[in-house]
Amino acid sequence: MIERQIEIKTPDGSMTTFEFHPEEGGPYPIVLYLMDAPSIRPTLKDMASRLASAGYYVLLPFLYYRNTPYREFGLSDEDMHVRREYMMAVNRDRIMIDTQAMLEYARGNDKADSTGQIGAVGFCMSGPLVMGLLQRMPEKVAAVASIHGAWLVSDQDDSPHKEIDQIKGEVYFGWADNDPTATREELEIMDKALADQGINYRIEFMEGALHGFAPPGGERYHRGASEKHWERVHDLFRRNLNQS
Repeated sequence: MIERQIEIKTPDGSMTTFEFHPEEGGPYPIVLYLMDAPSIRPTLKDMASRLASAGYYVLLPFLYYRNTPYREFGLSDEDMHVRREYMMAVNRDRIMIDTQAMLEYARGNDKADSTGQIGAVGFCMSGPLVMGLLQRMPEKVAAVASIHGAWLVSDQDDSPHKEIDQIKGEVYFGWADNDPTATREELEIMDKALADQGINYRIEFMEGALHGFAPPGGERYHRGASEKHWERVHDLFRRNLNQS
């Protein structure tokens, strides 16, 4: 497995990104792996590498680059406060800028299938971001997964449960239990919005698994729900990104 830390230039600065792909073979379908609020850390790199090992070219970008050079965050009150501030600079408009830059970079790597459709996985705050990609790049983005995604339903004009008619690809939600950032009522709203438009989707309520259930090592890690999300993500991309 190849893992590199690279710098990708965007109109807003230099975005530290981690690149993963198998050492041999390819080119491989591109998958964008979008970080959660705690940011990039060893467990998230391990998850990106696990996905890449199944035959994908995976990019894991540091989405706080507009505010700070790349760093790992701790659990101190100060770091948590700073992260909340940085999260405000991450939105659906800016992920489009970042995605275009990542795809431009990938065109220079013969391990990346730059001509094919792509996939994306978003955790926590990045759930709305992958929905934005699916809605705003319908010809390029074939499938996305939102894993314990947050703020998927709001009263904003660009709420992910709106603009549903723009979607052409498939979407999977691994919906956390007892999640104040994505409630059961909001699940029902999203479910109806997708069903009414005839979208190819699946919402899976992870009973007993709290927000943050997917990354190993965290206090909310739920092995059963996490392994289920892996099974669903592999199936999603195998069917939509031309995997055998």
